[in-house]
Amino acid sequence: MSPPTRSQAAAPGHGGSASLAAPEYWWYVARTELLRTVLEERIGEVTLLLDVGSADGPSVRWLDNHGKRLMLDIDPRGLQPGGVCGSAMALPFADETFDVACAFDVVEHCEPEAIALAELARVLRPGGRLLISVPAYQWAWTAFDEENGHHRRYTRPRAERAVEAAGLEVTRSTYAFAGVFPFFAAERLTRRVMRTLTRRSQNQHAVETVSLPAVPPALERMFLWLSRKEEKVLARRDLPFGSSVVLAAVKR
Repeated sequence: MSPPTRSQAAAPGHGGSASLAAPEYWWYVARTELLRTVLEERIGEVTLLLDVGSADGPSVRWLDNHGKRLMLDIDPRGLQPGGVCGSAMALPFADETFDVACAFDVVEHCEPEAIALAELARVLRPGGRLLISVPAYQWAWTAFDEENGHHRRYTRPRAERAVEAAGLEVTRSTYAFAGVFPFFAAERLTRRVMRTLTRRSQNQHAVETVSLPAVPPALERMFLWLSRKEEKVLARRDLPFGSSVVLAAVKR
């Protein structure tokens, strides 16, 4: 399969994953351990694992401890040697190929979501596990979502229903990034107010990667500290709110 052109990799006005330019940004560092805490015990025995959306690879290096990881991304810049350039909407693999399929912050980019989830379920073997994360709460929608090419944000029940509609059984579902949630909510509401006041132009120019909000070092250290505390809670129980939804499911 030939690599997509720039216009195929990201729609006009939508940049590639911000992790391409800033893999050590605090959010990616924190997500690494939050995902591991919630999902690693759900992986089970693995021969072959599919990592869809591998441009966010810095957050999932821990998957390398679990069988062979095959990376797939629509943006060729997110691929390492041996990766596959392709779309979650039409996975270029045979039915029942993988023991585990991961799609971290991918499904919100897919329209309709049912096709992407059906594709992920199709390539899983019976008993295979699906691991996903998606952004939370439609009220938190801002221009940042548009720049990222998102189609929607989720509640935990909304994410569960979408996965179950694909024929999978949810085995764990929780919110994440609860520790920093007050800062997230304040930042998103501020963005919405500022956009209303400035009446931002709808004529956007294509960007290579999405810009991330600048965070002072002291605040970054606090965010990482709060996330480490959250890991300890997530190791024991699910959380009732947060800026992301993290979910594990199995194909029966």
